[in-house]
Amino acid sequence: QVQLMERGGGSVQAGGSLRLSCEASGATDSLSCMGWFRQAPGAEREGVAAILSGGGSTYYAASVKGRFTITHDNAKNTWYLQMNSLKSEDTAMYYCVARVTSCTNLWVGGIVPVDFGYWGQGTQVTVSS
Repeated sequence: QVQLMERGGGSVQAGGSLRLSCEASGATDSLSCMGWFRQAPGAEREGVAAILSGGGSTYYAASVKGRFTITHDNAKNTWYLQMNSLKSEDTAMYYCVARVTSCTNLWVGGIVPVDFGYWGQGTQVTVSS
């Protein structure tokens, strides 16, 4: 089993930055792909970004491309979501996710919640305009 713990949420003004982190514990050697989803009130969960274990191939939703960066530190079993130029529409609960199989086949169609078996508890990001 794998446990995920997010850190780094909070409140920021529009145009500001935040960095989220997700630390995995347990059977971390089994993980091949990790990422981030978000869910705003009344909205469906949206796949924000994902990365292949160890770095390299990445995926970004069109809504965050060019503003968000996902990275992975294999030695620390931690991945990060650097969020710059934040907008009010980025306000949501952010969840880190992971799966044991590769995910590059998902890039074309976009990532969806059922693609990932491990979820963190979520961290709130609030962007005020």
